[in-house]
This record gives sequence, C-alpha cells and structure tokens, in this order.
Amino acid sequence: MDELRIPLSLLTPSIDVEALGFADTTELPPLEEPLGQARALEALDFGLNIKSHGFNIYASGPIGTGKWGIIHQRVQQVALSMPAPLDWCYVHNFLAPSSPICLSFASGKGREFKDAINHVIQSLRRDLPLAFESHKYLDARAKIVEDRDQKKEALFQVVNEEAQRRGFGFKENPVGFTMVPVRDGKPLRQKDREALTDSEKEKIAEQGKVLEGKIREFQAQVHALDHEAEHALLEMDQQVVRAVMQNRFAVLRDHHHDLPEVLEYLQKVEEDIVSNYKDFLPREGPQLAILGWDARDHKPNLTRYEVNLLIEHPQQTGAPIIDEPHPTYANLIGKIERKSHMGVVYTDFTEIKAGSCLRASGGFLLVNVLDLLRQPLAWDALKRVIKTRSVNIEDPGEYFGFSTTGLKPQPIPVDIKIILFGPPYIFSLLQGYELDFPKLFKVKADFDVDIPRENSQEQLYARFIAQLCRKEKLPPFGVDAVGEIIRYSLRLAERRDRLSLRMSWIGDIVREAAYWAKQDGRSLVSKLHVETAIDKKRHRTNLLEEKIQDEIQEGTLMVDLDGETVGQVNGLSVHHLGDYMFGRPCRITARTFVGNEGVIDIQREAELAGEIHSKGVMTLAGFLGGKFAEFQPFALSATLTFEQTYSEVEGDSAAVAELVAIISSLANIPVHQSLAVTGSINQLGEIQPIGGVNEKIEGFFECCQKRGLSGKQGVLIPAKNIRHLTLNPKVVEAAESGKFSIFGVSNIEEVLELLTGMPAGEMQPDGQYPPNTIFGRAAQRLTEMAKIAAEWSGHSLTESSDGSTKPLLPKPVK
Repeated sequence: MDELRIPLSLLTPSIDVEALGFADTTELPPLEEPLGQARALEALDFGLNIKSHGFNIYASGPIGTGKWGIIHQRVQQVALSMPAPLDWCYVHNFLAPSSPICLSFASGKGREFKDAINHVIQSLRRDLPLAFESHKYLDARAKIVEDRDQKKEALFQVVNEEAQRRGFGFKENPVGFTMVPVRDGKPLRQKDREALTDSEKEKIAEQGKVLEGKIREFQAQVHALDHEAEHALLEMDQQVVRAVMQNRFAVLRDHHHDLPEVLEYLQKVEEDIVSNYKDFLPREGPQLAILGWDARDHKPNLTRYEVNLLIEHPQQTGAPIIDEPHPTYANLIGKIERKSHMGVVYTDFTEIKAGSCLRASGGFLLVNVLDLLRQPLAWDALKRVIKTRSVNIEDPGEYFGFSTTGLKPQPIPVDIKIILFGPPYIFSLLQGYELDFPKLFKVKADFDVDIPRENSQEQLYARFIAQLCRKEKLPPFGVDAVGEIIRYSLRLAERRDRLSLRMSWIGDIVREAAYWAKQDGRSLVSKLHVETAIDKKRHRTNLLEEKIQDEIQEGTLMVDLDGETVGQVNGLSVHHLGDYMFGRPCRITARTFVGNEGVIDIQREAELAGEIHSKGVMTLAGFLGGKFAEFQPFALSATLTFEQTYSEVEGDSAAVAELVAIISSLANIPVHQSLAVTGSINQLGEIQPIGGVNEKIEGFFECCQKRGLSGKQGVLIPAKNIRHLTLNPKVVEAAESGKFSIFGVSNIEEVLELLTGMPAGEMQPDGQYPPNTIFGRAAQRLTEMAKIAAEWSGHSLTESSDGSTKPLLPKPVK
C-alpha cells in the first residue's frame, strides 16, 4: 500500500533561507512590535486606557509566550504619558492618637513637607531654650515672681498683726507655721497653759478660732496669688513660644494654602507645641541612673511631630509600575511594624509601611495569579481594594474581626489598574467559582501560542533574533542559523504551517546557540551551533528516555520489532517531563473469549486509566458492536491491557492499536510487529488526529535503529497528523533510504490491511463479509461465539432467510 506512504517532502518542513533576503542578523532592524500577539495587544491597549471601574486585566496564556515582557513593555508606554500620582503621608492625630491621619501632596511635595516640618521642629529645639534663657525673659519672669512675693508678704504682715493683737504668734515648723499663744512677747509653755484659769483658756480658744478663719482667708489669698502668677508665667511662656515659631509656621501655611487638611494639621501642631513647649526645654532634676540611663540626658519624645512619608513619587516620571513578586497580605496592603524597648513592645504611626497597592496607586500593579492565590488572605484583600477603591492598613487580626489595641490608620483612596497574568485554566476556574471575578476583571488579554507560517512572519522572527542579539550583546546569527531557529519553532508549534509564539523558549535556544558559537571561537552563529544547542538541551533532560530505551534493548521492557503475533500490537505513548517530552513503544495485547461482558479495560479495572482513555475504549467497543452485532447478539468478552505499564494511562491515542489487537485476536490473524500504530478512532471507524506525533515516531525509530533497521519497520499515523510532522533529520534520512516508513491512514480498514497484509473486507449486499477477509473471519468467529453462548443459556439460533442468525427464544410458560 505505497499510496499510503507519506512523501518525503511532507515528513519535515523545508526552510528557504534564500527567501529571507539577508546574510546575517546585523542587516536587520529591531522588532518594533511583539510578534504575532495582535489580539492580546488590542485587549491590553483597551484595558490600560479605559478608566471605568472594574476594567482590570487578566493576561491569559501558557508558559513561554512572553506575557510578562510584552505586558511590561506596553504598560511602560502608557505609564509615561500619565501624570505622576499624589504623595501620601501619615501624621499624628492629636485628638485620637490611635487613628493616624493621612495627608496627600502633589508628586514630589511630600518630601518637601516632611523636611520642612522636621526643620521647624529641630529649629524649635534649638531656639526655644535660648528664648527662655534670654535676659529679657528672665527679667520679666523675675518681676512676676517678685510682685507675687511682695503681695504675699503684705498679706502675711496683716495676718501677723492680727494674730499679735489677739495674743498669738507664729512658730515655724518643717511643714509651715503653727499658731501659738504668747504673753509678754513669749510663747506660752505647756505648764503655763495648764496654769491658766478656765476663762482665760476659753478666751484663748475663742481668739484662736477667729484667727484660724483669718488664716484660712490668708491661705486662699496666697493660693490665688500663686495661681495668678503661674497663669501670668504660662501666658508669658506661650507668648514667647508663639513669637519664636510664628514666622516658621506662617511660611508653611503659605506654601500649603490650597490644602485645607494640611492647614488644619499645622494648626493642631502649633496648639500642641504651645501646650507642651516644655518638651523642647532641657530637663532639670537630680541624676537618676538606671542601667546606665540618666534621666537628665533623656530627651522628650517628639515623634508625634514627625511625618511618615508613606508614598513618594519623583516629579515628571509618569505613573508607577509595580511588579509584586511575593503578593502576601502584608506586601499587598501594607503593615504596622513594632518596636521593642526594655522588654516593652510598642508602635506608632511612623511604623506604618505601605504595600504594593499603595505604591501602585495612580498606576499599574502586575501580579502572578498563581502566586496570589497561594497566599492566605491576599486574594480577598485585593478584591476589597478594588471594590472600595481604598487601602486600609490594619493588623491581620482586624481582618478576622478580632479587636486589637493597635493603630487604626485612616484608609487611603487609590486609583489602580491591576493586571493578573496566569494560565487559561485559572481564568476559567475564577470565572466559574469566584462571583466577584467577572465584575472586577472585565478584560481578558489572550496570548496565542502560534501564528500562521508566512514569509512576512519569518522575517519578523529573524528581526526578533536580531533584536535579542543586540540587546544582550550576543554574536549575530547567520541566515542558515535563523532558518534552523524557524525549523525549531515549527517543531514547538507541532505544525509545519504555523510558527510558535513561545518566544521565551525560542530566546533560550538563541542564547544557547550563541554560547556554543563563542565556545567554538566563532563570531557568527551558524546552523551547526543551533543544532548543537538543541541537541545539548535535549541531552540535559532525556536521561529517563535513554533508560527506557536501554531497557527495551536489553529485553526488560518487552517490545517485538519483527515477526508476527496474534492479538499483539505496538502502540505508541508520550511521556511529559516539564518542557521535554518523548515517545516510546508499548506492547498492547488483547484476548477474546465467549461471554457477554464486552470489552474489559484492565487499566480501568485496576484504576490505572484516565477518563479520556476509558472513553476511547468505550468508543472502540461501540465500533465493534455496530460493525458485527447488527443481526446477532454480541457474545464477546475481550480484555485489553498495556503490558508492563504501572502508572496511569491517559488519552485515547492508543484506541486504534487496541481495536487492532481485539480484531486480530478475534479473527486469529497475526499482526506485523515491525510496525507501530498511533491514533484515535470514532464509532464509524475513522482515524482521528492525536498529539505528540513527532515524539512517537522518533521514539519508535530510536528503538528500531538501536536493534538495526530492516527496511520493514515503520509507523502508522492518522492522515490528519501529516501537517504536524517536523521530524528529526535522522528519521527523514532513514525514510529516504527506504529503511523506515511512515504511513498516513484515514480509517481502520487501511490500518488493518497494513498491519496484517490481508484485505479488511467490505460488507456484501447480503450483510455478510467475504470469508477470506479480516472482517469476514472476525464475523465468523463472533457467530460461533453467539451459538456457544446461546447453547449455554438454553437458547438456540436459527438461520433466517437472509442468511443471518437470530436467537430462537423459548415459548413463555402459561
């Protein structure tokens, strides 16, 4: 059946390097636009420029398509044309210290405000002590004190005269003065008091009570004088403080006259400084040393006057672009840090730290969705930021509703465009299970994995290589090397008519080829260096493949590559190892016998079969029933298995091989073991395309080559897969020399005839198949099985007028 042999020209794509029109990549201009992602770029441009709420972006695409680089480049272009966002500060709330106040400034002005406030406070710490040490202030203070003392002396003189008139005097003691009766200018002693008459004692007591009232009046007047003097001193001190800081704060108010929140804060600062001016003065008192700490050297805490510059944007830099590599709750929202001093943990508004959402406000935040979903609380926190358009920095305990005594800063409003990038299946899951996701991420930028192969696209591929070489200072690529890169791209796309857009993988091969060119001492990368890079990359990852091939050669894994066997077929499977996959032959066997259990998949019974593989087995069972059981019972039991396979089998690409094994066993017709087959099948017997066709062919070829190519070996693949062929040059050379064959098949009849050498057979008008065909012998055996089954079940078969057999059922018993 040479007509099914695939022509050599279709086994691998041809690259016309002459049509590229250059000698090496130094002649090419750089690539201006990302290659082949017009749909994604259109979605990005729309999502980045629309200002409506909820139009955040999900960049969807598999790994290797260069999503991050393309997005970052596009975002930079948009961000440069946008104004720089506001600076944000946290300051002390003098009315509610646990709720710091947020202040906003134009970009670059936050630093100016912070420095200005710090300068004012430092200058007050320097100038206020000088003002309180001036001669003018000391003289005024001394006058107030002197006036108070003179008034107190006059009051004391009046009280003293009144006491003397009433026969009393004052005796000084450690706590003040005590009234004592006097006679002849001398205080009465205790024995003198006892010698007094009762009337004299009563008179002294009465005069004492009157005098005590006078003394209480005196004390009240003294306290009033002290209070009046203290008030005068305080008012004078505050006048001095206001005079010292008046000009400083006037300048601040003038600079921020258009910011009412800032003016209100400055007023609160002034009032607090006036009320607590002594914090700016040196402390007086005895030395008190505890653990080396001197109370006189301890400076008052002036932290409340500091400005916590949370977000700062330099002027004329455009909108910020924040790429958050570790999107934890704290890194996204922010945190409140703690300090420890002498075993005490404390915090204040200066320990509030901004997260990525605040740093990206007015711009763009880029987050990997997988990293985001792995972090506790991070997704919910990000949703809350989008919904409320504000960031509320709080302790994680507050998020769960636990009451804490920590700070509760004012929320800061944000205007942020969030770009999530991740695989398509995460987008589908979030769309299906996260009710808020469609409302919050309304733009999907879908990155493609390949583009149609055209000469213009190949030119762009060459310009991409030229751009990468210039950017990373790699040696230029010759036109033959570019052609080999294009061939590798076709292999990645698994299509001879499409180029891969996994540009990060292509870029890695470009870098590796440049490395091998340098190792070879060449200043120009050639085709040989690209082939070396591809071979070395494969060699670094194909250890398992070599181990399996060795076990096949030594017979540990039993695979026949010559001869004929009934009920045994060489199937082909693919193993995935991250970014590398390889094919290998697998022995598939089938046994058929009388019964009514149908096709039994041993892999499924042992729970080693995936859902798609089980579907493929049931599909071929449907084909068998439709092919042979139209006019008689399907009295068949058949077992199928992948021999020496101990892990899960998934996919339906072995369905054709499994069907051939069953029919071979049923018809007792041997199968050529020099051929392997891969392909899916539907219930009509049509062969459907499968994946990994190149790896499967090369895996079987590797086995045959190690044992020796006989010229009879080959692989049967679905004809629909011919467009996917980009085979290794060694396979193409073997096919060209007639040592290895590759066939493209469209239906099960073609497969059976190639694998057995017998005609499949066509149904005759009488509904029968010719007896010397595969289907004829299979149908004959099924008829025999049906008769045996009928005899064992107490039924019999009768031949109808059209030659088919039908069961003769016993009459029902009345």
